[in-house]
Amino acid sequence: MTYADYATWKTTPISDEPYLSIVIPAYNEEERIIPTIGAVASYVTGLGLPWELIIADDGSRDQTAALVESLEMVNLRLLRAERNGGKGSAVRRGVLEARGRYILFDDADNSTPIEELPKLLRKLDQDGYDVAVGSRAAGGTEEAHKNLLRRTLSGGLRWIVRHFFRIGVRDTQCGFKLFTREAAHRLYAAQTIDGFSFDLEILYLADRIGYKIAEVPVTWIDAPGSKVDTSREVQRFLRDLVRIKWNDLRGIYAHA
Repeated sequence: MTYADYATWKTTPISDEPYLSIVIPAYNEEERIIPTIGAVASYVTGLGLPWELIIADDGSRDQTAALVESLEMVNLRLLRAERNGGKGSAVRRGVLEARGRYILFDDADNSTPIEELPKLLRKLDQDGYDVAVGSRAAGGTEEAHKNLLRRTLSGGLRWIVRHFFRIGVRDTQCGFKLFTREAAHRLYAAQTIDGFSFDLEILYLADRIGYKIAEVPVTWIDAPGSKVDTSREVQRFLRDLVRIKWNDLRGIYAHA
């Protein structure tokens, strides 16, 4: 990437349909959002493709939204929520607003470096998949700084998902997922869970519909400052497992 490339993307609206939309949900991320936007913008601009960035603010009470606005990037859209609705709610709003041929959901902490993007793009653009999931459980994955408790809980939850849901994805929760626009809009329009387990519901629906899903090993770093209360989220995850199954039995997903 040259600075001229970056300056052009920042100041000149893209004229064509975006090849790629990147959706980043954010809630009270004033410490991390600018470095993450900088890392994403500098790398993706260097790929030489038309793209847009969407920050879906989830009712932040700090300066997150103001900081994003201060960047004055014409190809960056800030979506504000009046109140905190949950990460799944923020991602859904961003995805349904995205116009790109491919839509990436990426976490605000940049735990999976944006440099892993081409691995997922190849699966959709060249291999014909509908969904590519960054994975911390697939062979070839690198995880850094993940503590023992989170490793143990993650392994247990993956075992439950594998045996209870029988989805062919070992890591449903990594915040780095790429979709075709058709798949993304269809899946997120049918989403009912706004909390931590929304990823699981999306992949359950993708498998149910028959989309081709690739699980792609990625580098992942347990970034400091995580807002996830591990024990509480495990309880919610287990509850949502039952909720998703019950939704299916009641026909909630029948028209997805």
